[in-house]
Order: sequence, then C-alpha cells, then structure tokens
Amino acid sequence: MSAWRGKIYFKIKVSSPMNYPLCQTAKSLLNDSLFHTFSILMMRSILFTAVLLSVAASYYIYLPLPSTITEPWKLMLLDAVFRCMMHVGNLIQDLGLCHHVRVLNFVVSVLELRGPRSSEFVRVTDTSFSGVPARVFESIAPGPERLKRGVIYFHGGGWALGSGSECVRPFVLRMRSYDLLCRKMAEELDAVIISVDYKLAPDAHFPEQYDDALSACRHILKAEVLASLSMDPERVAVSGDSAGGNLAAAVTQQLAVDTSVSVRLKAQALVYPVLQALDFNTPSYQQNSDVPILYRPLMARFWLEYLSGDLSLVPYLLANNHTALDQSQEAEEAWAKVNWTRLLAPTFHKHYKPVVPRQGTPRLLEQLPGLLDVRAAPLLAEGGVLEKVPPAYILTCEHDVLRDDGLMYAQRLEEAGVAVTSDHYEEGFHGCMVFAFWPVCFSVGKRSLRNYISWLEQNL
Repeated sequence: MSAWRGKIYFKIKVSSPMNYPLCQTAKSLLNDSLFHTFSILMMRSILFTAVLLSVAASYYIYLPLPSTITEPWKLMLLDAVFRCMMHVGNLIQDLGLCHHVRVLNFVVSVLELRGPRSSEFVRVTDTSFSGVPARVFESIAPGPERLKRGVIYFHGGGWALGSGSECVRPFVLRMRSYDLLCRKMAEELDAVIISVDYKLAPDAHFPEQYDDALSACRHILKAEVLASLSMDPERVAVSGDSAGGNLAAAVTQQLAVDTSVSVRLKAQALVYPVLQALDFNTPSYQQNSDVPILYRPLMARFWLEYLSGDLSLVPYLLANNHTALDQSQEAEEAWAKVNWTRLLAPTFHKHYKPVVPRQGTPRLLEQLPGLLDVRAAPLLAEGGVLEKVPPAYILTCEHDVLRDDGLMYAQRLEEAGVAVTSDHYEEGFHGCMVFAFWPVCFSVGKRSLRNYISWLEQNL
C-alpha cells in the first residue's frame, strides 16, 4: 500500500502545476537552441550560395582586355549583358521558337526604346521619306527662321539590330542611345538631324537595307523637301556608325555619280564603318578577335545575315576561303582593293601576316555574290567613283575588328584626291561613341562624340 501510494505521489508530484514553468523553460531553451542551429545553417548556406554565385558571375564577366582600354570593368559588364542576351537568343532559336535577332530586338524594345519626345531645345517628329520611316530632330533656337545644317544618319547594329525591327516599328520607337546622340547633334550643331529607320535582318536582306537608305536620301535631297525641313541644300552630310557607316559610304558613292540628284552632299562622316567582307584576317581582325563588343565570329555572322547566307559558312569566311588564289579574276581585282599590306601604315601591320588560302571553298563567292558588290562593300569601289565623293571624316578605334576597314578606306580616298580627316582612338573599342550618355558612359565615348560633332561643325 505504501509502495502504491509512493507511485501515486510521484506521478502527482511530476505533473504538479508547481513544476510546469520549469518544463516550459526547458522546452523554450531547446527550441531556441534548435532555432539558433537552424539559423546558423541557413546563414552558412546563403553565404556559400552567394560566394558560389559571385565566383560564377566573376568568371562569366571577367575578360582579359588590352591594357590600353580605359574603364575595363565597365566594358566587361557591358559585354556580359550583351553576351547574356546573345545566349538567350541563341537558346530560343535552337528550340525553334524564334529567330535570335528578333529576341535581341525584343529585349532592346523593353530596355532601350523611346518615343518621339520634344524638349525645350529640340523638336522631334516621326515621318517617312519615300516610304522609309525616319525621325527628325530639329534644333529650336531663338531668333528668325533660317536654313540649318542637315545630317542624314544611319544607325549601327549589323544591319539587324536597332529600331527598325518589325516588332517595334508600329510603336514608332527608337533606341535611347541613338535618340540621345541625334538630340545632342541637333542641339550643338543647330541642325536638322534625320535618323533613317531602314529595314533589318532577318526580315530584310541585302540590298533592301541599302535601297531604303538610298531611297530616303534621294527623297530628302529634293529641293522642296529640304525647304520644308529648313535644311540648307549647301550644307547636307550623310553619316552613320558601324553598319550604318557602311550604308552611309555606299549611298555617298552612288549619289556622287547619280546625275538625277541636283543637290550634292557636302560631307560624309563614317564612325568605325564596316566596309568589306573579303578579308576577315586583317591585322585588326586578328588582334581584336576576342575584344568586346564586336567579336570576329559575330561580324562574320552579321555579314551572312545581311547577305542571306547560311550561318554554317562562318568558319569558311573566318578562314578567308572565299579569297583563295584559285578564285576568279574579278575576285583577284577586288582583293587588290583590300590589300592591307599596301593600304595600312606599317605601324598597324605589327607581326601579322596575310591569310590567303591557295585553295578555297568552291563556289563560295557564287553563293554570296554580295561579297563583291560595292553596294555592300564600299571599299571595293573604283577610283573613278571615289574621286567624286565629298570630304570624309573617318573615326576608328584601336581595339575594334573594323579598325582596318576604316583606315584602308581613308587611304583609298586620299589616293583618289579626297580630303580625309582620320580620327583614331588608341583606347577606343567598337561602339564606344554611342556610349557617351548615362548610365552607360565611357570617357572615350564622350571624347570621340565631342570631336565628331566638332568636325561636323567646322566642315558643314
């Protein structure tokens, strides 16, 4: 009986309310300990993941760049964004969902495009010339109405990227960087700047982009159109960067020999233009093959998109198989016009050697006749045409695969008796001039833009 009572007493004692706070305290301490342990594990996991992601991001972003490039980390970040967009575009194309260029233009439409917004200093309107969409930037200056300088501008983007995409054209939008560029030109030059919105690949191919550019120029250069735009017919220039520089050079050559156009251009301003596709192994192509933002294989790909070529031909172009010694007489004559061993100053030769295969890919030039067409490759123009073009400004960058295109064209123009201003930037890279505005702003971009506008002011 006493043993039984002891058991009862023990049970009652354990479950007594007198000891309930003690149990709660123990449970609380246990929970706090578990929570503390869990928190430490979570923090370690988050820290490990953050470190892992940082290492991966650094590996993806970092590129060994030439020491003369200024603000290298800024360029690395810009290139990482562009490469990421390219990878996404290629993935979507590989899945059969959409052409990679359309993906890139969609991303641009989300991030960069803007409508026609006038300001206190520049009036902006959208219109078309001979059916080709364009945006007109006209300076607003105090005082009586007067005739102003005029610049017809063609944007870059490998004949494929920019504001001309069909997916954004109905909204009449333009890339922010080119919008700001044209506004600044209009304001500082007290000028009328016309940004032409030519068709783009993959919806259009050569010669459609060229035809758009030429049609727009011919229409703008009519006396009544110039008068309606308050443009001085004696002070009109054509300009463009990269692929836009290609169109500007090609159109300038055609207008120089076109007797149906009474108004003559006063100047041409070409900014790191692409001018030939016969030699993908010039010193600048070899030196800057892996320098952002325009890589050597990417430029070959842009050419094939433009000329309706099969992208599988990229390796053959990069090997210069289309310029082999067993090609036609026409090809040999064209090759002489891009012979960098003669056209480039020795300082640009460095240690590089010409790449001319003895036997190339059969019928490659037959598949891509545009390679020998001066409308696509203005560097191949005859001397008799070059001698008729107006004075030229040619901007080139040391760290650009297209550097030698511009330098060789400058030399050929000078040999034809044309006044040429060569503006070379040792620390420059392809596309730098349009990166002169916040938030993507480079010091070399601001300096090159300032000099470009200064030349137009003095020569137009």
